[in-house]
Amino acid sequence: MSKLPDPFREGLARGWRVTNAEQGLPAQITCDVAIVGSGAGAGVTAELLTRAGLDVVILEEGPLKTSTDFNQREQQAYADLYQEGAARRTLDKAITVLQGRCVGGTTVINWTSSFRTPKDTLAWWAQHYALADFTPEAMAPWFEQVERRLNMLPWQTDPNTNNELLRKGATALGIEAHVIPRNVKGCWNLGSCGMGCPTNAKQSMLVTTIPTALDGGARLFHHTRVEKLDIRGGKVQALVCQPVRQNGDAVGPQTMRVVAKHYVVSGGAINSPALLKRSDAPDPHGLLGTRTFLHPVTFSIARFAEPVNGWAGAPQSIYTDHFLHTQPIDGPLGYKIEVPPIHPALAAVLLGGHGAELAERIKALPHTHMTLALLRDGFHPESVGGTVRLHLDGSPMLHYPVNEVVLDGARRSLLSMAEMQFAAGAKSVRPQHQLGREYTSWAEARKAIAELPMAPQLTGLGSAHVMGGCRLAGKEELGVVRPDGVHWQVENLSVHDGSLFPTSIGANPQLSVYGTTNRLTSGLIKRLGAKDVVLA
Repeated sequence: MSKLPDPFREGLARGWRVTNAEQGLPAQITCDVAIVGSGAGAGVTAELLTRAGLDVVILEEGPLKTSTDFNQREQQAYADLYQEGAARRTLDKAITVLQGRCVGGTTVINWTSSFRTPKDTLAWWAQHYALADFTPEAMAPWFEQVERRLNMLPWQTDPNTNNELLRKGATALGIEAHVIPRNVKGCWNLGSCGMGCPTNAKQSMLVTTIPTALDGGARLFHHTRVEKLDIRGGKVQALVCQPVRQNGDAVGPQTMRVVAKHYVVSGGAINSPALLKRSDAPDPHGLLGTRTFLHPVTFSIARFAEPVNGWAGAPQSIYTDHFLHTQPIDGPLGYKIEVPPIHPALAAVLLGGHGAELAERIKALPHTHMTLALLRDGFHPESVGGTVRLHLDGSPMLHYPVNEVVLDGARRSLLSMAEMQFAAGAKSVRPQHQLGREYTSWAEARKAIAELPMAPQLTGLGSAHVMGGCRLAGKEELGVVRPDGVHWQVENLSVHDGSLFPTSIGANPQLSVYGTTNRLTSGLIKRLGAKDVVLA
């Protein structure tokens, strides 16, 4: 591949104010608004605040990596761009959690699927969390602005074989399948979205809102961990930051205080609740860090006679919501079905096994097809999600009990995916389960999956969608933050990220984060007395 322009590095050459904290930090800085994080919520917030004329500081714990660094190599990408080197797990190790840790956050490494918050999810929030103004009609203009800004459009190129087989199987069963909107512009269809886009086609915060904010005078500090908020008298007095290395180790005892008029926490679900917990933020109703949701994901692995080559082409371009609507929203967990990309290192984990067994599965990788199901957690009375806790050193951990409600959804989703794969022509299907094996007919698979013991660690589960922990609500006793995103007990503190959601979304959540924070930031600008702006 010939060398491509790197607009971020060009901006640095123009004089963007970007500091690598490993090389030292001042003792104190001041600004109008300090933003913790640089992902979906932080990026939208930073662009709007800066364009409104406010002095903005962005604080990111992870490293600054740009398209020049993105080389489609999994080993390097997971180490450079993911929380805990892509090894973050729930407390009992039952669920692997993929989240970004770099300038641009998870937007740099997600698979670009862009869905609005479903209508039934918004209706549930209105009914149960006093969020009456979060209707599809009220949210539509905020979503529309984001969709224009980030070029979110249904994918026009033919789906890769991995996605086309999902559509083929669904169609054969009379199930509707649809094209996924993606936030890309001039996409080369390489398929390496999860490793950082080397062509800057993905419209992540790294190439859109963060550069706009920096062009407008914002300051960015990376390798900069916000250790705590200094909260006194119902207000944040300052942020206390520490320089860290890429692996998260502290560089030394040096700290930096950031004094601002207003503070926005956008570290993502898990990290944002953990920061508020480390800061002893007021929590009179014991809600902070609770109801943290994951869309627990199950996987089904099939082999086809023809090549699939699931690493090539847009990772996700076809989906079906059929199984979200086969039961009431508060009934047994429904699920959205999509596919993951099948790159060798990621596949080696998802395929399971070791030694000769894993070697054989990797050998068959070109003919391997994989589907995933996102379980919609947070609506069933017994689906209460997880709780963010702190290790002794203050780092976050998520306790997410995998209960019978989740395991029931897991079994049903494995059955649905296996049936679709056989309908698409699979020669064999194997559920991602420690005791699962390759079944050569739908009848055999149906019987075997129905009899598998469903339990944590036995049932393969993952997640790339973390939501909740600082939930929005229209009443103080129901939520951590108000409907305008401001903390109920701390007047100059807002939360702008996926931790706001009272339940899971029931769809890939990036557009929900963008649209919600677009709306909240517009209100914040008015309260700070700055000029009105529109995301564009």
